[in-house]
Amino acid sequence: MAESYRRWYDNDPILKEALELLKLQTDDKKTAAADYIISLQEQVAQDVIERIYEITKQFSNKGNRWYDNDPVMLKAIELLRVAPPKTQRIAALKLLLAIENNDMHSLDIE
Repeated sequence: MAESYRRWYDNDPILKEALELLKLQTDDKKTAAADYIISLQEQVAQDVIERIYEITKQFSNKGNRWYDNDPVMLKAIELLRVAPPKTQRIAALKLLLAIENNDMHSLDIE
């Protein structure tokens, strides 16, 4: 029987791989990735961003997910979660390339 519970990013294999690899990175690399993801907020509606801030207040340091204990990473992942699928895919590809090339400084918004 197939597992009924899936994380929001499990539907896109590239996004899933990017987040799984990000989880394994050093704190400095996670910080650079979070900064990049947060810069995507220009592509997300303001009312959605306000909801993200509510979520981060509610779950910060209280959840079981790997990013719940880092308020910046929690905000970044929530922003990525609500971003349009095209934006998620582009961000995931950039994260994968940056991780593969060990160059988190290459992350920027185009």
